[in-house]
Formats: sequence, C-alpha cells, structure tokens
Amino acid sequence: MRVLTADDSLRALLARQLLLDRADLPVPRALERLCGLQTQHAPSGYLGLHARLTGFDRAELTRLLHDGRVVQAWAMRSTIHMLARRDHALFAAAVRAEQRADWLRLRRDVTGDDMVAAARVVRELLAGGPLRQAEITAELARRGVPAGTFPGVQHWVRLVRVPPAGTWETPRAHVYGLAADGGGPEPDARPEPGPYPEQAVRPEQAVTPEHAGHPEHVVRAEQVELARRYLRAFGPASAPDVARFAGWPVGVARAALGELTLRRFAAEDGTELVDVGRAPLPGPSTPLPVRFLGPFDAVLLGGHAARARILPAEHRHHVFATTRPRSAPTYLVDGRVAGTWTHREGRIVTAPFTDPGAAERRAVAEEAERLAAWHAS
Repeated sequence: MRVLTADDSLRALLARQLLLDRADLPVPRALERLCGLQTQHAPSGYLGLHARLTGFDRAELTRLLHDGRVVQAWAMRSTIHMLARRDHALFAAAVRAEQRADWLRLRRDVTGDDMVAAARVVRELLAGGPLRQAEITAELARRGVPAGTFPGVQHWVRLVRVPPAGTWETPRAHVYGLAADGGGPEPDARPEPGPYPEQAVRPEQAVTPEHAGHPEHVVRAEQVELARRYLRAFGPASAPDVARFAGWPVGVARAALGELTLRRFAAEDGTELVDVGRAPLPGPSTPLPVRFLGPFDAVLLGGHAARARILPAEHRHHVFATTRPRSAPTYLVDGRVAGTWTHREGRIVTAPFTDPGAAERRAVAEEAERLAAWHAS
C-alpha cells in the first residue's frame, strides 16, 4: 500500500481545490467540484473563487445568487455554504437526519415536536416571500413557539439566504426564503429521495442505532454521493475525515464509503486513507503558487488540513482565535499558510509569520497586486 506523506496530501488537496492552477470553469460548476465553499462571512465565497478561477467577476457571482443558480444555505456541519443550486437538496438530504439529532441533543429546551411546529410556521410565513430573521423570530414568539427553535429550523425546512443580503456589497446574510422547491418535504415527513437511486447496505455495513443517532438509519444514496464528492474535492481521506466534514458519526461515514469503489493508501502514521479513482495526485516537483484566501476557507479546516499540515500548528493562533468573530484571511507560500493579510486603503497588507526571502517577497507582492486590482475593479 502506498504511503502518502504530508507533502503528497498537500499537493492532492491543493490540486482538487483548484489552488495549483486557476480553472476556467463557470461558477456553479466550480462549486460542484469544490463540494461548496464555506461562507459564514459572505465575501469569503468571492475571495475563494478569485483564488481558484481565471477571470472571476464578483458581479457574476452576485447575479448567480440573485437568480438562484448559486445558493447560500446551511449544509455540512450546520455551516453556511455557497452551493450550486442542484447540490443544495442533495447535501441537505445527506446530513439532515444526523443534524436534527445533534440539534435536539444539544438543545434541551426544545423537542422534535417543537421543531416540526416551528418549521410549519416558517414555511407558512415564507410562502409569501422572503423575510428578515428578526421578523421570523418575532412571529414564532407571537405564536408561542419556544425560543431557540430558530436557526435549528433549517434542519427541518430548507431555507436560503436571499440577496442582496449575503453578497459582497451586503455581507450580512439575515434575509431568508424557501428553497426553490418550497423548502423540501413537509417537516414531519421522511427525507425525500434525492436525485440518486436508493442503495441498500450490506449487513456488515449497517449503521447501528448507537452510531447513527436514531433507530431506523441506513445509509442513503445521498450520503454515499456526499462521501464521494468529499473525496473528489479534499481526498485522499480517512473515514473520520469524511465524518468530520459532513457532521456525521464515523459509522455513517464508514457505511457510505463502503458503497464506493475506492483506491487505498496509508498515511505516515498508518491511518488508512481512501480515494476515488482518477483523482489527481500531483508529484513532488509540482509548483505551489502563492494564493490569497478569505476567512473560513475550508481548505484550512478538518482532517484534510491537519494531514497536509497546510497551517503550521505554531501559527494557528494567528488565524483562529475565539476573540475574533471570524478567522483571519491568509495566504499560501509553497502550499502552506505563511501569513495573514488585510485590504487597507486600496492595498493588500501582509503580515508574514517569518521573515521571507527575496524570492518569496516578490511572489507574494505579485499576487497581492493582482488581488488589490481585483478589489478595485
């Protein structure tokens, strides 16, 4: 079995995340390739696509958000993602059951019946058009629905952030509407079938109740597809990596992976890694260009980031801190985070973690000029 070093994993991760060569792809197609972009702060999606696509135009993404071909919604890990429209229902179905169970486990002040009631109220309210979060929560309170059901209601009815809220110009994503299909099935219904046929689980792969979080769980076709898409965008990876990304128990990830035909590798510590066929594994001579990333870029999060050592542990506190509302924007040199940056008075101001050499300074300055010009355009 081939052993993948941290550098091997790093190059694979950067290639699949379109951070080795900018791709000439339409935005929805790029989002499908990337398994979505994490966007707690809406401009992060714009910055993430600028780092990954040739000729990326901010106005084009805003148009796609307005016409619904790109949506922002809760998805994996109960986190806001920018997704291609046709991925929204798929990813929501793949994570819904586990995230409902997690929500109810963490919120002792609400029950499943409370959440179903809240979902019905929200569906009724938004049938007439989008509303601000404050308007929704006020009406929930007026109708006697327990406080705390929102935002968890998004696990019972699919909501999207409605532009211009949640765009580059208006980052706060506080206006909600129903997904294009009306938000999915009735909130007390079983999850609707996705675009992929249901697949049975072999007995040795069955997910037990203690792993799945509820007694009737068997792996769904949408979960199998999400596992495949994660490997295509972030692999090779372990079953715990897949679980962490999706927000599943590890047993669910193992069952989903068991339905796929996979390549197998070993990490340096002996952990088994799996991968889809024909996904890139660039060689050690592959150039690693400078790239500037926005806050919360998922390339820095989760098991794939730890295995690739993309963010040196000694500098992690510069990027993630509980005293800041969001992570710091970062830039990559030789594939790893080398510093943070800010946009100030029309310039990109960098804060390197270590004293860079002349060649590194030139490469960073060149990419910073490109980013500053894009900001100004």
